[in-house]
Amino acid sequence: MAHTTLGWGILATGGIAHAFASDLTREGFRIAAVGSRREDAARAFATEFGIPNAHASYEALVADDSVDVVYVATPHPMHVENALLAIDAGKHVLIEKPVTLNTREAQRIHERASHRGVVVMEAMWTRFLPHMVRIRELLASGVLGEVRTVIADHTQALPTNPEHRLQNLDLGGGALLDLGIYPVSFAVDVLGLPQGIRAHASMTATGVDRQTAMIFDYADGRQAVLHTALDTAGPNRAAIIGTKGAIEIDRVFYTPTSFTHYDRSWSVVERFEQPVTTRGMHFQAAELESRVAGAAPTVLPFDESVAIMGLLDEVRSQIGLVYPAEAAQTGSVS
Repeated sequence: MAHTTLGWGILATGGIAHAFASDLTREGFRIAAVGSRREDAARAFATEFGIPNAHASYEALVADDSVDVVYVATPHPMHVENALLAIDAGKHVLIEKPVTLNTREAQRIHERASHRGVVVMEAMWTRFLPHMVRIRELLASGVLGEVRTVIADHTQALPTNPEHRLQNLDLGGGALLDLGIYPVSFAVDVLGLPQGIRAHASMTATGVDRQTAMIFDYADGRQAVLHTALDTAGPNRAAIIGTKGAIEIDRVFYTPTSFTHYDRSWSVVERFEQPVTTRGMHFQAAELESRVAGAAPTVLPFDESVAIMGLLDEVRSQIGLVYPAEAAQTGSVS
């Protein structure tokens, strides 16, 4: 994979940061520094991945001259603060999904990045995986005919401890933002932004959504049927159905995986086998580096990420999911 020699800074040292750093290291990207609120965590992370600079604060990380781009890997309630910190330091930013808690915060990032002249991108890594690249080629060719339906789910059996991050309203918990973002972004990738949304959820004792079902409606009658849950493990598959054929994506649809393209009679036209041997998180890093080098964003421009946050805001409005951090803000969450 061809890429530049940009220096990456990893902001935070949790599980997703480990996965990202592992793929970057294996694929030859240059990680220049890591930052954590705890010096021992930063040093341990740096030792694990052979990173030359370890910082005991995020402020020190973004001030590091060897860092060109910052990967924000904190929980999403902290994304806006962390991203703005990096942007104000003149760094390009890759922000874990979802980019923020709500549209207002995402728009702040968008405006600040535009003002500072830096690249900012959502780390929706699924968009850049080889199977999704091939699927977009098939869709563009018209072989499915008129695409009528998208079906996708993301359900996991995750900890039910009330103190766990996903059960905690203060930490942006719930199935929708952590898990539901994947089928939502997938539907937008295939069908574009919907004209209407219908959503229903059941909630946990802590007030976050346990499971949420969504239907996205389009003016021409197309639909996306989406589901997410945090306490039941499901198939995690996806399908795209058209008038001339269909695509079934194997589990887990949002990770490196395979798919089958069928014709109208459900005879196999193409079987795509996934060539990726890593988690596949380096593809998004290559995309960001390409944009820094001057390439125009075509797969996931940041204004689309802002619009997707608007869809999540609408779903949350319908299911009554409001976070304490927003309760103190004036106006609606959108």
